[in-house]
Amino acid sequence: MSKAKEGDKEAAEPAKKSKKMLLIIIVVAVLALGGGAYFVLKPSGEEPPPEPGEVLALDAITVNLTEGHFLKLKLALQATLEVTEDVDGSKALDLAVDQFSNLSVAELGNEGRAKHKAELKEKIVEAYEGDVMDVYLTDFVMQ
Repeated sequence: MSKAKEGDKEAAEPAKKSKKMLLIIIVVAVLALGGGAYFVLKPSGEEPPPEPGEVLALDAITVNLTEGHFLKLKLALQATLEVTEDVDGSKALDLAVDQFSNLSVAELGNEGRAKHKAELKEKIVEAYEGDVMDVYLTDFVMQ
């Protein structure tokens, strides 16, 4: 009788091991599939950059600099593709006058011009609430 009990015990032990192994394999497979699906289907954290639309060339303006100097400035605005109507350039011109007025010729050298252009671009993009994506200085003459 003891041999029968030992045989049952030995048969039950492999059955328990195979159930544990099957459960471990299923859990690992589910985790692998879940992780793969997460990386494939997750949305990217950043918005794609807007696509460029039309470029609106604005009229030239003349701005007073210090010490009797002048700056002739002409801008062009790069609109986004989503813009359906013409962009009014008056806001951009007003911001340009504010940005460049009363600066010296020395302040508008190559480095200064790039710095002030970047600041102007930031202000214009904010003022147009995403309708404008870039600003180009198409004419920049100091006298």
